[in-house]
Amino acid sequence: MTDKIKWLFFDLGSTLVDESRCYEYRCSEIIKNNDVNAEAFYAKVLNFAKVNSFPIKAAAVYYGFEIPKWPKESEQLYPDTQKILKTLSQKYKLGIIANQSAETQERMDNWNISKYFDVVAASAELGFAKPDLRIFQFALERANCNPENAVMIGDRLDNDMVPAKKLGMKTVWVRQGFAKYQTVHNDSENPDFVMDSIREILKLF
Repeated sequence: MTDKIKWLFFDLGSTLVDESRCYEYRCSEIIKNNDVNAEAFYAKVLNFAKVNSFPIKAAAVYYGFEIPKWPKESEQLYPDTQKILKTLSQKYKLGIIANQSAETQERMDNWNISKYFDVVAASAELGFAKPDLRIFQFALERANCNPENAVMIGDRLDNDMVPAKKLGMKTVWVRQGFAKYQTVHNDSENPDFVMDSIREILKLF
C-alpha cells in the first residue's frame, strides 16, 4: 500500500492530541455540580461513546445537566507525537482533517507541530465538519492529491473511516480516547488498518 501513498492526513483530538485530562475534568465537574451517581454517569458516557462523537456532552444532555466549558489548556500531545510527525514528514506530505473549535492553527503553533503540515482543514474555519465529505475534498484539493494516494488516520469510525473510504482514501483507525468503544458493523466502516496507539503508526509507514 505504501508505494502509492503520497499524503497522510491526521485527525487531531484523540489521534495526535491526548484529551484524557479534558474528559476527566468535564466528568468530575458534572458529577460535582449535580445530583448524580458517578458510576451511573460514567456508564452512560461509555454507552454514548459507542455511537456519539461527544459522549460526555450527550450524557449531560440526557440528564439535563449543564455542560462545562471544554478546557483547552488541558489538551496535550501524546508523548510520541513529535517524533512520529518528524519521522513521517521526511517521507510523506502531512495534512490535518479535524473537527476543531476556532483557532486550530494557533493551538498547533503552541504545540510546535505546525511546521510538519502543508494542509490544515479544520471545521471551525471551513464551516463544515466531518463526516461531511466536503472537508475531505477540500483537503485533497489543497494538497493536489488523488484519494487513492492518501491515507486518513483518525480515532473514529463514523467521522474518519467512513467518509474517507467513500472517497477512495486508505484508512487507519487509531483506537484511542472514547472512540475505542466503537465497533465495526459493516464494510463501509471497516478500516484498512487498526492500531491501539498512535505509536504503532511508524511500523506501517
